[in-house]
Amino acid sequence: MVGVATLFQDTELILPEIGALTAGTWLYRKPTWIQQPFKLFLVPSGTAVIGFFINKMAWSYPLKVAVGVALMLGLMKVLRSNLAPAFATGLLPIIINATHWSFIVAIFFWTLSLMTGVFLINHRNGKPVMNKQTIKPLQMLGFGALVATWVVMVWLLGQPQMAAIPPVIVVLFEAIQSPTYSTKLAGKQWVALVGAASLGVGIHWLTASWLLTTVIALPLVCVLLAVLKLRLPAAYAFPLLALVLPTNMETTLPIAAAGSATLFLGGLLLYRTLVDWLIPAMIHE
Repeated sequence: MVGVATLFQDTELILPEIGALTAGTWLYRKPTWIQQPFKLFLVPSGTAVIGFFINKMAWSYPLKVAVGVALMLGLMKVLRSNLAPAFATGLLPIIINATHWSFIVAIFFWTLSLMTGVFLINHRNGKPVMNKQTIKPLQMLGFGALVATWVVMVWLLGQPQMAAIPPVIVVLFEAIQSPTYSTKLAGKQWVALVGAASLGVGIHWLTASWLLTTVIALPLVCVLLAVLKLRLPAAYAFPLLALVLPTNMETTLPIAAAGSATLFLGGLLLYRTLVDWLIPAMIHE
């Protein structure tokens, strides 16, 4: 993917979340991602089309992000999918200001390739157990509220370009649906996200090469996750995201990752703590 983009000198052919999807489906074999392979094509492609056309609107950047996330949530609810990286493929055209149809063609090609690979792996190893559970209305409301809070915060701070940090949004979407979530796990995810963003930006500064950054940074992210004993496919998107961001966003990516991860994961922990405290209290009344 990066090699093709380098050949044609087209950043719209670099798709960070394809790295995350590949890690989650082929490396980690996440059951909720591979149980319905056709959705690996349908859902990310659908959100990418949404983001592509929203980007053509004469709206402010934060408004594009807010409307995009809302429409993507609706699409995923209709398609009964919990494929979190689909948010990233939908937000990417807004972030990089994708205007050429090569972006959509690239999304279709790589998601079809992933779908085919998962079909073949499932045929050989057996299909994973089906899980038809989708995000619940309360979870959807909480997810939307946290994303909206972040968008408003960065707008008020005069940093609207920080409104969308796809890998962090992906982690939030998955974490908010998890039956359990601990401070230790949140801490590890924060370190992994900020570390991966810093690696991507730092190595890109040093090499000034798309291909070298990818070859060096992705294995280092793998090592970071191994040290943390964490499986976090979204982290693999950061080195590629550093390649496609506008210059004014690239320098702030680690800061934006740290800020959004703190708000999202901290907000989720606070919510879980309140729920764990309120429910027993209500039972004993």
